[in-house]
Amino acid sequence: MRLTKRTNISMRVLMYCAVNKDRLVTKSEIAERCNTSENHLAQVINRLAQLGFLTTHRGRHGGMSLGRPMEEIQVGEVFRAVESPVPIAECFADADNTCPLVKACRLRNAIAVATEAFYASLDKVTLADLVCENAALADLMTPFACAGR
Repeated sequence: MRLTKRTNISMRVLMYCAVNKDRLVTKSEIAERCNTSENHLAQVINRLAQLGFLTTHRGRHGGMSLGRPMEEIQVGEVFRAVESPVPIAECFADADNTCPLVKACRLRNAIAVATEAFYASLDKVTLADLVCENAALADLMTPFACAGR
């Protein structure tokens, strides 16, 4: 299984917001710290806000923060929500499915079961599990850590 770049960036954004939970963070600082483009970030941030994982604030002193406590954000839930428009295999696509085996193939069910097991294992992991007591991550994601603060 291969996750999309969007899912990877989504988790970086959520981890960054969780590490910096006491303040609003900006798209530009996330782009710099998480090594991604602001264009990709804008799309991801918009989607995460629509899904309720982020709260965004417009304006000169705007930014974003987690939409709910990090202890309540399951990694599996994020992956499902962000990956949902992308079929895991061609046979799961409604419009673009050209596989002639679909009506007789048992692989589709096996893939569905395996995919659900993958997500279920990630449902046991919260955003808090990823960031709490993770000093190395905090050092990487704290904007002023390198400035001697």
